[in-house]
Amino acid sequence: MADPKGFLNHGREVAKSRPVDVRLKDWNEVYVPGSLLPIISKQASRCMDCGIPFCHNGCPLGNLIPEWNDYAYREDWAAASERLHATNNFPEFTGRLCPAPCESACVLGINQPPVTIKNVEVSIIDKAWDTGDVAPQIPERLSGKTVAVIGSGPAGLAAAQQLTRAGHTVAVYERADRIGGLLRYGIPEFKMEKRHINRRIEQMRAEGTRFRTGIEIGRDLKATDLKKRYDAVVIAAGATTARDLPVPGRELKGIYQAMEYLPLANKVQEGDYVTAPISAEGKHVVVIGGGDTGADCVGTAHRQGAASVTQLEIMPRPGDERNANQPWPTFPMLYKVTSAHEEGGERVYSVSTTHFEGDEDGNVQWLHLTEVEFIDGKLTPKPGTERKIPAQLVTLAMGFTGTDRENGLVDQFGLELDERGNIARDADFQTNVPGVFVAGDAGRGQSLIVWAIAEGRSAARGTDRFLTGSSELPAPIRPTDRALMV
Repeated sequence: MADPKGFLNHGREVAKSRPVDVRLKDWNEVYVPGSLLPIISKQASRCMDCGIPFCHNGCPLGNLIPEWNDYAYREDWAAASERLHATNNFPEFTGRLCPAPCESACVLGINQPPVTIKNVEVSIIDKAWDTGDVAPQIPERLSGKTVAVIGSGPAGLAAAQQLTRAGHTVAVYERADRIGGLLRYGIPEFKMEKRHINRRIEQMRAEGTRFRTGIEIGRDLKATDLKKRYDAVVIAAGATTARDLPVPGRELKGIYQAMEYLPLANKVQEGDYVTAPISAEGKHVVVIGGGDTGADCVGTAHRQGAASVTQLEIMPRPGDERNANQPWPTFPMLYKVTSAHEEGGERVYSVSTTHFEGDEDGNVQWLHLTEVEFIDGKLTPKPGTERKIPAQLVTLAMGFTGTDRENGLVDQFGLELDERGNIARDADFQTNVPGVFVAGDAGRGQSLIVWAIAEGRSAARGTDRFLTGSSELPAPIRPTDRALMV
């Protein structure tokens, strides 16, 4: 273990953020580069010698957290990186984007601030890249089997890397013009700079993974033809069907789904545009939806120079502390202030949009709302609370309802869906079609990046076993697992 008295001698310290007035002038990550390394050994030493490390179960990947905390405490970065990669293909992604259910399950967190597991993780992997400890793992021999992976988000990339390392010839099909899925175009640059994706892609290319961009399976290439070309297929196409808001005025110009708005800002950073075709500059912006995607819209609007930013959430404001219904070590719903919220704007809870109002040219100008409350278990409008707020750009960030059904992929494969509208699969992540597997949000529904990577790894093992009759890849999680975070 690390320092036996570490949790007694050191308090919790987290990564330092750059000043708001500085970081709003660029799109770089909000944290001060290199600010973690001077403190990370002490922070890792706070990891206790718990009899049962509940952080293992809190993490869908089953990360070996006490082991790499110990190595980080001793500053043995190479060993720490090896333990980190034993369960996680892309810790630089999770270390920046995961909400850290492992920290909610930390034993120290029962009566003290938990270990900064997420900060230790990202410090280990950043140090590993700097010292050259992350290298391609080229398979010793090829199996002669071929696999197509549909989708290049975290689930697809994890499945592809595992299968490539198992010796199969893997091609990843991505309908966008660049690899990365939501990591590329859904996550703003200030949360994760895309150089982290680019160097992983180069590692995977060196290992033998092939990438095919600009090809949408179901439209550009029929699923049946893909099935004939490859010995197995892994569907990791995500849950990209956005939840809409069918209220009067929805047809007005200036109202967009979050995933219509966010990718354009990222394309500016990629050099595709000088300015985003949809911009918040000088506008009163309203973001509908209080989750992480909504926060991404808030931070993007700030950087584009919005006149004001208001974020609406239909549910009540979460508490600052765990409530009785969410005891340790479950993942609690707490009031969270992200870096985007630190930068300004207003957050309004317990409100519902009733309709939009536009000008004579059909552009949205006002959003009408009402306060709501729970009555007999249902959210009900409160009489006399109706009002309107200025809204010249509205983004809908209310989550996703399932995988894309319009491109023909589901129907062309002949896939069965479960009761939630996700692609059904068995314990090996295989669909009702032999040789066709599914991982990530397409089979699970909208979830976390750690679940995507975990499912990608598990689907890879099921695919490998289908192709070879056995598998040496890590044992899979069960599709019904919810760990302690749900």
